[in-house]
Amino acid sequence: MKRTALLTFWFFSLALTDRAADNLGVLGRRPKWSVLEHYQETITRDEFAHLINDVYCTHGFAPDLIDINPDTARILTNCQSQSVFTLRFAKNDTSRNPVPRLWHPAKSLPRRKADKPLSGLRIALDPGHLGGKWAKMEERWFQVGNTQPVQEGDLTLQVARLLAPRLRKLGAKVYFVRESNEPITAQRPDDFRELAKKILIKNGVPQPRADVLDPNDPEKEQTIRWQSEILFYRYSEIRRRAALVNFRLHPDLVLCLHFNAEGWGDPNNPTLTDINHLHLLVNGSYLQQELEFDDERFEMIRRLLSRAYDEELPLADTIARAMARDTQLPPYEYPTTNSTTKVGTSGYVFARNLLATRLYRCPVVYCEPYVMNSKDAFARIQAGDYEGTRNVNGSQRKSIFREYADSVADGLVEYYSKARDKGD
Repeated sequence: MKRTALLTFWFFSLALTDRAADNLGVLGRRPKWSVLEHYQETITRDEFAHLINDVYCTHGFAPDLIDINPDTARILTNCQSQSVFTLRFAKNDTSRNPVPRLWHPAKSLPRRKADKPLSGLRIALDPGHLGGKWAKMEERWFQVGNTQPVQEGDLTLQVARLLAPRLRKLGAKVYFVRESNEPITAQRPDDFRELAKKILIKNGVPQPRADVLDPNDPEKEQTIRWQSEILFYRYSEIRRRAALVNFRLHPDLVLCLHFNAEGWGDPNNPTLTDINHLHLLVNGSYLQQELEFDDERFEMIRRLLSRAYDEELPLADTIARAMARDTQLPPYEYPTTNSTTKVGTSGYVFARNLLATRLYRCPVVYCEPYVMNSKDAFARIQAGDYEGTRNVNGSQRKSIFREYADSVADGLVEYYSKARDKGD
């Protein structure tokens, strides 16, 4: 299963950055608040307040961070210096300035061609995780007996390779954020050993161990190796993918492709479950402690002002309905609402602040179908990819990879066909 101490690591590492005075998140960079000058008078007060309260800050926020007034919002830019950025609101909808952005909303695209409903659309496919030799490090690996190991990074890449030609046939320009099971970042865990050590010392581990002696060691999170690996594959890798998306690919949409999982215990003797489900994510639902970081607060405000949510929520809802129809999976329900907020009308979409959904500067739909260690999904994964249908678990089924790819493509066609016809 996923490394269980995400929040443990989060609190272990947040307090330390190369520029402590800037109060940055993990491997964060000093934000350029002047960029937000381009968004002056592009949003009304009511729209800004709605997005803050109902989408991005659903868990509340400290009043000194964002102060919404009748004509302006004052946003704290640096917690130490108490400097602020003042955003001026448009007086009404008709007086709003155009929103500056490099991506194209569906309604701004030309009327669709009957056989090419995705023509003119730039889509980046981001197969989640790494797979290959990195799968065990990521803890996205398990094996039942002598069966083929299940590695999420390999599964998502297989889905992306099936999805790409279908989207191109429908007229889209398709790009891969990750094309192999090798990292995008040039950095490796050893590059972060000193930072990992500093993080641990600063957070109450005065003499951290260098290595993990036992995978089941409850204190492995307090080792330099464990922390340096997370800095590599979770933070450095995703930030490098964001740089590729934002500065080279410039897509109109990023599709983050993942599989889900329930706790499986020992990956060499995993627990298979009857539970199987589906959900999708869009950016939002920031925690109050996340908003304390200058870079995360900046990235949230920039994303809000770009109106990515106006595009990604109806798109995610449409894709979710198509996936639910094809997979027949029930919606996932988070055990708590501490980090998520259910949004939209499909019942399958949640807002959550993930690094990829926050950093990619365009609409992002994050897909989480299938529980990899469910009995049904496991059998279908072991069956591999194939054309047509086969009898799996007593039913004629598509390959799980083609079902995933086809349902996403169907949702995209449905959304862009309707949106482009309306926008003409």
